Amino acid sequence: MHGGNHDRSAGAGRPRHWWRPLATATTVSPQRLVQVVLGLIWLADGALQLQPFMFSHGFVTGMLLPAAQGNPAPVAGSITAMAHFLEPHIALWNALFALTQVAIGLGLLVRRTVRPALVVSFAWSFAVWWFAEGLGGLLTGAASPLDGAPGAVLLYVLVGLLAWPRRDEGAGTGATRGGLLGEVGARVTWAVLWVGSAALLLRPGNSGPSLRNTLMAASTGQPGWYSSVLTGTARVLGSHGSLLTLGIAAEMALVGIGVALDWQTPRLLGVATVLAALIWVFPEGLGGVLTGQGTDPNTGPLLALAGLAWYRSSPDPAVARVVVAAVPAPTTA
Repeated sequence: MHGGNHDRSAGAGRPRHWWRPLATATTVSPQRLVQVVLGLIWLADGALQLQPFMFSHGFVTGMLLPAAQGNPAPVAGSITAMAHFLEPHIALWNALFALTQVAIGLGLLVRRTVRPALVVSFAWSFAVWWFAEGLGGLLTGAASPLDGAPGAVLLYVLVGLLAWPRRDEGAGTGATRGGLLGEVGARVTWAVLWVGSAALLLRPGNSGPSLRNTLMAASTGQPGWYSSVLTGTARVLGSHGSLLTLGIAAEMALVGIGVALDWQTPRLLGVATVLAALIWVFPEGLGGVLTGQGTDPNTGPLLALAGLAWYRSSPDPAVARVVVAAVPAPTTA
């Protein structure tokens, strides 16, 4: 995939190995870089799934069953039924869940297995979005993009669609061109994601007190120093949460519309990355990965990665470096 005089001279006499996916950003296309980062996030998810809490009944009662709350009866009923089905042998099922995520991650790191790994990830993500995330809370009337809506695994699907391998990948184009979504489909999906998030944030239930309460909730179970940061931020917000929420919603709408129309795209992708990082660090509490009960890094890293997937060839290579450097890396406890 990376032929040319430079590759031949640098690699003369050396075998080309299938296990060389982690090349530097200067030798892979932005699309391939997105595939690798997405694979690393899936591996992190698999590691998080192996935490002791996930093998206990607390995983069912504290994470799966609560996903049914507030959803319409058919959705809530299916989630409850699935949780009760898994509960008697939750340790075995959880081991299978972890292995599935690890397999997806490894598949994305190996170039020749990217397509089947993405197909499996799409099916897995839909199941998790329904049964573990309760459709991201979108039907509950209480969904907020500052608290994980529209659902982290839905963003795994979006990034996977954008990063779907093209035959011209690595041919010097340096562009994703929308992956399976196509150019127009990708722009429409980007606008729906960000403008829809802004609309969710402007719902009456997501006013200032909601932001403060989200920060307080995110502090639960965190290490002492980080809990202090979150609770301190909540106190500082005080009565200004509504104004901040309005500002975030306006920026989300601008990011969605501007990038979709290809207006000031590099700058707006930078804004999107900063927003994603702030959402991840503060209201999402790093996805709870430091609490011992987080199953994934939540939406923050995926929003930033979606911005990276939008990167195009540019006369100024600093744009790519800025986006890549700003992608929040998931951490484990």
